Parts: sequence; structure tokens; C-alpha cells
Amino acid sequence: MTKLHEFTNDFNEKVAIITGASSGIGQAVAEAIASYGAYTVFISRSGAEKIVAELNSRGKSALSLPCDVSDELQVKNAITKVYQKYGHIDILINNAAINQIAKIEDISLEDWNKVMATNLTSQFLCCKHVVPIMKQQKSGKIINVSSIAGHFRSKISGIHYVTSKAGAIGFTRQLAYELAPFQINVNVVCPSQTYTPMLAATLPPLEEQKLIDSIPLGRIASMDEQVNVILFLASHLSSYMTGAIIDVNGGQF
Repeated sequence: MTKLHEFTNDFNEKVAIITGASSGIGQAVAEAIASYGAYTVFISRSGAEKIVAELNSRGKSALSLPCDVSDELQVKNAITKVYQKYGHIDILINNAAINQIAKIEDISLEDWNKVMATNLTSQFLCCKHVVPIMKQQKSGKIINVSSIAGHFRSKISGIHYVTSKAGAIGFTRQLAYELAPFQINVNVVCPSQTYTPMLAATLPPLEEQKLIDSIPLGRIASMDEQVNVILFLASHLSSYMTGAIIDVNGGQF
């Protein structure tokens, strides 16, 4: 029987890469994994130096790599730096995302491409350059962050966001099939509305109560409630799970 201490020790000296790690769910999960002893790499467009410095001051091992995850050369260089520094990569959490509220007729091609590049192409690029390392190791955990909007609908997102999140689900399922022979687990988490800076930026204050009323559990999720599921998928406790679509949804389906 697995005991709690086995879970909390699971990340010790593992190398974990988290994209979109400078705020929101990405920051929360990166800080949690670092607290459990992982060599944690924060990847974000703006960098996460202050967060990393605070973790390192507490004896943790964290690294900030500024990177535009929609740019293949930047992604390749970042992954190479991580591999050269640590010699292995055990966990990849693709969390980077942006959102826009707009009707289809108001979305420019530039806006469409920007959302798709950040939310979906970034997952492809990070996996493309991490997978050869994990194949060589014959082990690895990949967790892609999608949204319940990817197979439901959304009142607070544009169709480009919803489409990108649906793409992340299909991408995960096919990648899980391809990588199963190499003992690499690939799963996707689909959060519902969660208290993050992204939600605060897109949700009008007067709409918050309407949103809460639409959730069967009667509240918006905390970041910890999303982080707990991601940690489970990144740990050995989910060793027989691959290609799974995990909704953390408050009863919305």
C-alpha cells in the first residue's frame, strides 16, 4: 500500500519543466513540485527570477528560463540547457496559455494565430524536443493543461481559445498512444473556472456570481485543487494512466 511519505518523496531530485510558470496554476504547481525536492525549471515569456530566487533561498532547487514557447528555436535551446545541466528530464507540464473574449467576426487572423501558438503549438514544440530524451530514458511524465471548454463550451472565452483547448485534448490522446511503448505517461487536465490572474483579467465583476451559480458545487476552484491533480499525474501513483482526460470541473459537464 502506498503511504503519504512515498508520494511526498516522489519528486526528490526529479527534473520538472513547467511552462507558463510565472503566474497562476503554472506557478503554483512549479512551487509545489520544488517544495517536494524536484529540480524545477520555470519557463515563461517574462521569466520568473523573483519566484526562483525565493525558492532557492529556502534551500530548494529552481531555475528560471525566459522563453517564448511558441518559438521553436527558443524551446529547443531551453530544453537543451536543461538537459545539459541535469542530464535527464522526468516531468513536463505544458501549462502556458492566453485567453481572449471575442465573437468570431471580431477575431483577426493575427489573434487566432497568437492564441493557437501559445495554447497548442507550444505543447507540440515542448513535447517534440523533450520526447527524444524521455524515449532514451524509457520513462517520463507529460501533463498537458487544457480546459473543460475544450469539450464543453465557454461563456468567458473566444472560439480560438476553445479550439486550442480541444486541440490539446486530441494531441494528448495521440501522443499517449505513440509513447506508451516507451513507458512515458501522457495525460491531460481540464480545469474549470479557477481563481487565477487570467480569470481575473477576463471575468467582469458582475458576472462572477452568475458564474458561481452555474457551477453545481457552488464555487470557483482554487489553484490548489488543480495543482493536486497535476501532482498526482506527475507522480508514480498514476503509473498505469496514460491518455486520460481528467476534468477538475466542480460538476460541470
